[in-house]
Amino acid sequence: MDAEALIKTLQLSPLPEEGGFYRETFRDPTNITSLEDREGARPYSTCIYYLITPEEFSGLHKVKSAEVFHFYLGDPVEMVQINESGQLTKIILGPDLLHSQQPQAVVPANTWQGTRLLGAGKWALLGCTVAPGFDFSDFSGATAATLSQKFPQHSRMIQEYTHN
Repeated sequence: MDAEALIKTLQLSPLPEEGGFYRETFRDPTNITSLEDREGARPYSTCIYYLITPEEFSGLHKVKSAEVFHFYLGDPVEMVQINESGQLTKIILGPDLLHSQQPQAVVPANTWQGTRLLGAGKWALLGCTVAPGFDFSDFSGATAATLSQKFPQHSRMIQEYTHN
């Protein structure tokens, strides 16, 4: 199995702005109608398949909702998270639980995050569940220069996890 076969089999499409490939697999039909930091209703939750490759990784971004990432198949990935106070956390998602890899990671709402393959990895298939559900208007990206100005202590890492 390779990334191209997964893209075709799972009917994945390029994920705008963030990078990688995705397909929404669930959108709760029940909506939350009043959220103080958003206009309009949001579903209670959404879920996607998410595939990264060496060329197509998750560039640093933040979302207004909490996210739970699930590792399904492939090579281990490194996720970085930077909270608003500048604390950086690294999490390794992968199948080797005896060597500090995790099958799941939580990203708190409004936390900068990005995900890349470790080492010479070829691909990783993840899932992401978002609650309240994802809407593209809740997504924020930034340039490496903007994030490096905000978090200068993480400038090197920011360069590795941005597309621009």
